Amino acid sequence: MDALEQRVLDTLEELGADYDTLRIDPDLADTAAFCEHYGYSLDDSANCIVVASRGDDPIHAACLNLATTKLDVNKRVRKLLGVRRLSFAAADATRDLTGMEIGGVTPFGLPDGLALYVDADVMDRGRVIVGGGSRGLKVHVDPEVFGRMPGAEVVESLALRPD
Repeated sequence: MDALEQRVLDTLEELGADYDTLRIDPDLADTAAFCEHYGYSLDDSANCIVVASRGDDPIHAACLNLATTKLDVNKRVRKLLGVRRLSFAAADATRDLTGMEIGGVTPFGLPDGLALYVDADVMDRGRVIVGGGSRGLKVHVDPEVFGRMPGAEVVESLALRPD
């Protein structure tokens, strides 16, 4: 286990989270491939996505939404951050900021001061699968923990449901 994965597990323990971990093939870390191969539903999978404002001194935040929804970056998240222009952070910017690779980004063990917005629909699931800090680890967790994480805010309509 690398230091980043250990930080994620330490955070889960500190929070008293109800969770299990799953070691996976790193080549199958992307949500759709993971769910198909390991037999999990997209309805019970959540993606942690880092966003960044545009400009010389970007503002970043992490957002957690169900895999069956689309993060409303251009309206809802942009307004939450109070910025004019916002987009998904590039893979290298995400790695530089969090130490995590796309496919392994998790709400647990994020850098201090990084806002975490959780779509309210995530809270309605019995358990959700999220990244584990690396592409080789997933966490199956009771989402109630997101409601009591320091710096996390549960937000209605953070993501858009498909038509």
